[in-house]
Amino acid sequence: MALSARQITGSNFAYQHLPFETFLDDMAGLGRQKLELWGVAPHLHIPRLSNADARRIRGSVAARGLQTHCLTPEQVMYPVNVASPVTWLRTESIAMFRRAAELCAELGAQLLLVTPGRGYENEPVRAAWRRSVDAIGDIAGYAATLGVTCVLEPLQRVESNLVNDYRTLATMTDEIGAANLGAVLDTVAMAVAGETVDDAFDALGARIRHVHLIDGRPAGHLAWGDGELPLAAYLAALDRRQYDGHLTFELFGDGSYARDPRSAVERCLAAAEAAAPPRP
Repeated sequence: MALSARQITGSNFAYQHLPFETFLDDMAGLGRQKLELWGVAPHLHIPRLSNADARRIRGSVAARGLQTHCLTPEQVMYPVNVASPVTWLRTESIAMFRRAAELCAELGAQLLLVTPGRGYENEPVRAAWRRSVDAIGDIAGYAATLGVTCVLEPLQRVESNLVNDYRTLATMTDEIGAANLGAVLDTVAMAVAGETVDDAFDALGARIRHVHLIDGRPAGHLAWGDGELPLAAYLAALDRRQYDGHLTFELFGDGSYARDPRSAVERCLAAAEAAAPPRP
């Protein structure tokens, strides 16, 4: 087995200041087959997206020979927190993800990406942990009825006080116990936690269903080469661990990629192709 270019998705991270159709045209032009769609305004703001809107998007995607693989609602910058101690916020956050699962089904997406949320910094961690486990279990259970798999992503400590490394992520997925709940390997969160690809696979194994392949210092969500992370070594390790899922360049940086996102994606694709393990 060897990693191949077909495993790298196209994504609208950094395309939020361009029309959605421009993003689709670029991804088709760059030879992508699958997409990870960031659920952000104005492209796919989950609370305003109707089933008819999703079907229209699915048609636009298909017309370019593409297919949506993963839907990633914005859930760090927006007021979304499944572990919040504030009842209305937690309730509305769970409802947003349940709605996102419905939209996955309309879009033909296999995966719905979720994150653990966070509790107050001055409350017992166990209380927020319980709220997160219950919420994600609810979301995964509903997604299962729609044929959708959820993938849970660890966050940096500045983003969450619940799940910041892969051993903790494994503990949470075990406690939730949903058959349709997998994991995301995010290279920046991994590096910030001081972990390796092998650490992630040792903790989660085949539950790793999706990868965010991004550079950083170690944080930053940078294009390949703009940071200091050993992305080529990460690819080699993924290949050695026989990872056969998809990978996405999650490009945020300082916001400058959004001025010319295609160029940033092209650089990432070229670097990944040059670094890809040789095929037998």
